Amino acid sequence: MIKITCMGAAGTVTGSNYLIEDSRGKKILVDCGLFQGGKQTEWRNSADWGFNPREIDTLLLTHAHIDHSGRIPKLVKDGFRGKIITSPPTVELCEVMLLDSGHVQEMEAEWQTRKNKRKSKKGIQPLYTVEDAQASLQYLSPVERDQVIDIEPGVKARFRNAGHILGSSIIEMWIEDAGAETKIVFSGDIGKNRQLIVKDPFEITDADYLFIESTYGNRLHRSFEDSTAELLDAIKYAVSNNEKIIIPAFAVERTQEIIYLLGEFYRNGSLPDIPIYLDSPLAIKATEIFRKNKRYYDEEAMEIVNQGFDPFDMPNLRFTPSTEESMAINQRAGSAIVIAGSGMCTAGRIKHHLKHNLWRSGASVVIVGFQAMGTTGRRIVDGEKRVRVFREDVAVAAKVFTIGGFSAHADQKELLEWAGNFTESHPRVFVIHGEATASEILAEKIRTDLNLEAYVPRMRESLILEPKKVTHAMAREEAGPEDMNQIMRANVINIEKELEELKKRLAKKDKEINEVDIDRLKYIEEEFRMVLPE
Repeated sequence: MIKITCMGAAGTVTGSNYLIEDSRGKKILVDCGLFQGGKQTEWRNSADWGFNPREIDTLLLTHAHIDHSGRIPKLVKDGFRGKIITSPPTVELCEVMLLDSGHVQEMEAEWQTRKNKRKSKKGIQPLYTVEDAQASLQYLSPVERDQVIDIEPGVKARFRNAGHILGSSIIEMWIEDAGAETKIVFSGDIGKNRQLIVKDPFEITDADYLFIESTYGNRLHRSFEDSTAELLDAIKYAVSNNEKIIIPAFAVERTQEIIYLLGEFYRNGSLPDIPIYLDSPLAIKATEIFRKNKRYYDEEAMEIVNQGFDPFDMPNLRFTPSTEESMAINQRAGSAIVIAGSGMCTAGRIKHHLKHNLWRSGASVVIVGFQAMGTTGRRIVDGEKRVRVFREDVAVAAKVFTIGGFSAHADQKELLEWAGNFTESHPRVFVIHGEATASEILAEKIRTDLNLEAYVPRMRESLILEPKKVTHAMAREEAGPEDMNQIMRANVINIEKELEELKKRLAKKDKEINEVDIDRLKYIEEEFRMVLPE
C-alpha cells in the first residue's frame, strides 16, 4: 500500500507539498513550498505540518520557486535531517532564494510586531530567519537529470526537464511495495512550449499515477508574438507620457525572460533609449546564475550566445542592488523601465514603485505572471480602482497591461498535450496545484478529451494507492482554521470597538472629521480585509 497525502497546492496554487508513505514506513516529501495569497491562505505556513519532520527520509524538490521550496528552512528548523535531492541549478537558485526569503520573513515579523505593539499586543516571531535558511542549505544534494537514482531501498527516482524555469524538473518515481512496482509521476510546474531560454518539457509516456499541475488549467495564453507586441506598446505608451514602466516580476525566470526580450528589442532597434533598472538584489543574483548555466539553454538562446551577445545584458541595463540606488529611481524624472519583485506585488521593492507610479495616469504597469487570489497583483488585474500599498489606498490610474503570453506555465491546451502522452499507459490522474475552478475544469477536459480517470484532491486528503484501485481517505483536519476563526473573531471585536469609538467622536456637536478619524476608518477597512473571504 502506498499513501500520498496532499499537504499543499490542493485547491490552491501555492504551498506545494506531498507526503508519500509506503508499507515499510518510509516517508518521502515532494516539494515543500510556501503558501502565498492573503491571510486566509498564509496561516498554513505556521500551522502543524500534519507529519513529523524528523521522520521524513528524503525531500525531492521539483524547482526553486518559493511556492515549491519556501518552507524548507522551517522543515529543517523543525527537525528534518534527510537529503533534499534536486537539480544542480535548483541548488544554486535555492541558495539565494531561501536566504532572501528568510530576510523577508524577518522584516515582515518586525513590521507586524511594531504594528501589534501600537495596539498593546504581543510581538511575533518570523516563520524562519536568515540563519535558519543558511542552516537548511547543507541538506541540498544536486543530481543530474535523466539518470535513475536510488532514493531509499525499494524507491528510485529520475528528474526530467519540466521546461518551466532553469533547473525545473518533472519527477518520475518507482516504488516497490508488497511485491509490486508502482510508477508515480509528479509534473512539478510544466512550462509552455517554445519558451525563452529553457528547453521544452520532456515527454513522458508511462505511469500508473500522474499528479499534474493546473495553474492555467482553465485558460489559454495569448500568442507569444501578440504578447511581445503588447510589451512594446506598454513601453511606448509610458515613454510618450514621459512616465515609467513598472514590471512586477518573479526573480527567477520571468525577470530573465523580460531582460532577454528587451535585449531583442535593443538589437533590432525598437527599444526607446531609456534606462532599464533591474531593482531586485535577488533577481540580480539569479541572473548571474542564469549566465553561468548556459548548458541548460535552448537552441535559440545558445544562438544569441554564439553570435557574441550576452542574452542578459545591454548598454542601458542598470543593476540597483542597494536601497539607496532603488530609492533614487523614483527621484529621477522621466521614463524608465523598472523590473522589481515580488511578482504578485505582495512584498519587496515593487511596492515602493507602485506607491510612486500606480496613481500616475501616463504610467504603465505590466503584469507578466500569475497573480494568486488575495494578492495586490490580483486586485490590480481584477480592475480595482484603489489598492492598499503600505497601509495607504493608492488609486490605480496607470494603464495596466496583463500579458499572459509570457507565463512560464503551460496553458490548458499545452497541459492536455503533455498529459496526452500517457494515454497508452492509462494512469489515474490527480489534478493539483491550481485554484479550485482551474483544477476542476482541467480534470473534466482530461476525462472527456483523453479518456483518463481524473480526480481533484482536497487539502490534506490522503490517497491510498493499491493495485487497480484508489481509496480516498478522509481529509485530515487542519489545526489552522480554528486559529483563523479565533483571529477573525478578535478582529471583529476590534472593529466593533473602533466603530463605537468613532461614532462617539462624530456624535459630538460641531465635530468635523479630521485626520485621526480618517486614520481610524482606514484601520477599520484594513481589519475588514482580514475577515472577509479572499
